[in-house]
Amino acid sequence: MERLHYQPIRQFRVKSGTCEVADAWSLSKVVASSPAIEVMTDLRRIPAATISDSVSLVEANHSMILRGVRMLFATDADRRVVGIITSNDLLGEKPTRVARERMSRHEELTVRDIMVATEELDAVTMSDVLRAEVGHIVATLKACGRQHALVVEDEGGAAPVIRGIFSASQIARQMGIPLQTAEVARTFAEIEAAIGS
Repeated sequence: MERLHYQPIRQFRVKSGTCEVADAWSLSKVVASSPAIEVMTDLRRIPAATISDSVSLVEANHSMILRGVRMLFATDADRRVVGIITSNDLLGEKPTRVARERMSRHEELTVRDIMVATEELDAVTMSDVLRAEVGHIVATLKACGRQHALVVEDEGGAAPVIRGIFSASQIARQMGIPLQTAEVARTFAEIEAAIGS
């Protein structure tokens, strides 16, 4: 039943110089036993950063810089997710290797050429995430040897939805671990050291 009459909420005056503006990008600190959901990027709350799989690598890098992200979901012409592309993919040796293998120029490569296809990505279910702790997610990422894992939610009969994503670098930041590298092995070693202490 809908209310017909609402009372105003109590109001007060803020003293000058006593408040700070909330930082939308600040992440809460976590420990290994924190709920896993606290380190998941929830795509129902934060819009997914996407890019067409047919755009150039230069355009993909520019898009990441403009959005302040290090990973984009690659989509096909029907806007279905077909993979992910990270700044490591763009700026590492992969584009040079792929261009050499195809005997093409670096400028001719597209996101599709160097992205990690969805079928190569590891995923976990949202229902498992809701029962897991941060330590479980770290162990999962380490076991699959990846920086990212997708979180998929089955919405009862409809097509499964990518609900979120886990990132080793975000977990490390939330645990207060200063990362100096993008190497998977070292990232996990640093996280495990923090968990063990």
